Amino acid sequence: MKQGVQGCPGTPVAARVPAQQRPTVDGDPRRERDAAVPGAARGEHTHGERALPGPRTAVQRSSVRGQVLVALRTALAGGELKPGEVYSAPVLGDRFGVSATPVREAMQQLALEGAVEVVPNRGFRVVERGARELAELAEVRALIEVPVVLRLARTVPAERWAELRPLAEEAVRVAATGCGATYAESDRAFHRALLGLSGNEQLVRFAEDLHRRTQRPASRPGRAGLVADAAQHVALLDALAAGDADAVRGLVAEHFGSAG
Repeated sequence: MKQGVQGCPGTPVAARVPAQQRPTVDGDPRRERDAAVPGAARGEHTHGERALPGPRTAVQRSSVRGQVLVALRTALAGGELKPGEVYSAPVLGDRFGVSATPVREAMQQLALEGAVEVVPNRGFRVVERGARELAELAEVRALIEVPVVLRLARTVPAERWAELRPLAEEAVRVAATGCGATYAESDRAFHRALLGLSGNEQLVRFAEDLHRRTQRPASRPGRAGLVADAAQHVALLDALAAGDADAVRGLVAEHFGSAG
């Protein structure tokens, strides 16, 4: 059964891992050992930590780590995992219906991305970003993405922009629901495809990492702001298809000036 992230009804997640396939030690699925993970990152204790509220979100057996990573990113974007709070892998594993090992692995990836930080013998703390840091990250995004978009406006054939139209329209649809967590994914998908026309995979990855770092519940506008942001995607495609360089320049300046 699909469950939505708290505050965003209808956000899909995957099915539960069959209990008999979960790794065990001495018959206890929570006592698995993973020597490949440093002790500081895996020796967390719950210390009476309360179970997370809401229905248990489960993931599929195939690519468990990837499924958990997606679920954690959605929970972060939706504010279900709160900045400043510490979460242990065993408790999160119970929340997703998996062992603690894939949760630790996914959390290590999020730590590399700057979304969480390791708290030795406890778990992972969700990083808190202040207004200044978010503004600095948005500025760096603009410094990277704006020149690329302006170059693409001069070099990409007009018919190629039609390929991005479904992504822009999907972002508009999602924005109308007011669900920031779901819109964050649609927004990144559009920007990823846009920058992908440059043919520079390293640029796409670096820009997406910056994009993720700027997307936090506290930094996002409400429904009206999401709708306005999505509308800028459509307007930008119209200007790019029309070859209107002045309009493109104004739109990218406005879009990144309000990026969050």
